[in-house]
Amino acid sequence: MGNIKIIRGVFDTKLELQHAGVKAGFPSPAEDYIHETLDFNRDYIRHPEASFYGDIEGDSMKDAGIFDGDRVIIDRAVEPHNGSIVVAFWNGEFTIKYLDLTHKSEGYIELRPANPDYPVFKIEAGDDFQVWGVVIHLIRTFETF
Repeated sequence: MGNIKIIRGVFDTKLELQHAGVKAGFPSPAEDYIHETLDFNRDYIRHPEASFYGDIEGDSMKDAGIFDGDRVIIDRAVEPHNGSIVVAFWNGEFTIKYLDLTHKSEGYIELRPANPDYPVFKIEAGDDFQVWGVVIHLIRTFETF
């Protein structure tokens, strides 16, 4: 189904990295002297008390660029809208999908995968369902240490 494992983050530790622009063309000698500070918490976490990590399991969101093994940052304080990538709690499990509100006036909403091999889930009024949070960032590891 494209499940997601929720992990509570510790966002009070300051993480600073030296940052310079990365060009895909020819390097500029002037960029050797550019140093900005990147604070992960300041720059990526708007609501620390409502933010969580999620580890992706499955490939239901692969066409959105979210793959098995990726990590996402979920903000529960962000209001979801039509087309948001959300983490939903449905039928006793967490899942990550696009939120489709276009049928709300007809009495249901849909959770849409980003992979044609997976079904669209129709959520109706009596279902055990909650939009748990909105995915705001994606973290991908290319090499392990």
